[in-house]
Amino acid sequence: MEKITALYTAEVINTGGRKGHVKSTDGILDMDVSMPVSMGGHGGKTNPEQLFAAGYASCFNGAVGAVAQGRNITDAALTAKVSIGKDSAGFGLSVELHGNFPNLSKEEAIKLMEDAHQACPYSKATRGNIEVLLSAN
Repeated sequence: MEKITALYTAEVINTGGRKGHVKSTDGILDMDVSMPVSMGGHGGKTNPEQLFAAGYASCFNGAVGAVAQGRNITDAALTAKVSIGKDSAGFGLSVELHGNFPNLSKEEAIKLMEDAHQACPYSKATRGNIEVLLSAN
């Protein structure tokens, strides 16, 4: 495992697990979390999967910008779908990342997604651990 030189560290404290509260030590993130209705929760609040999807989508779209190399990615949008489900060890995650690049052909868009998948820190962290599917317009 390669060690990093940290540029930033996010610190978030959870109380109450999936039916609790999350708060960052800088106070910017401060909200209740709830289990999704489909998992027996009450819903109406964010959940760990939404927070992970938000982080992955933002990071991956940043990687898209970093590897675009002159490709026109104006009006690009990145959607992350994070699923939780049962696996042989209990529970696991899967991710679908979809890039919408109105100014690129489908082939260019897929290549851009593949390039970003190699550069994105979230993709590096999940590689070989969970299923991550890429698609594009």
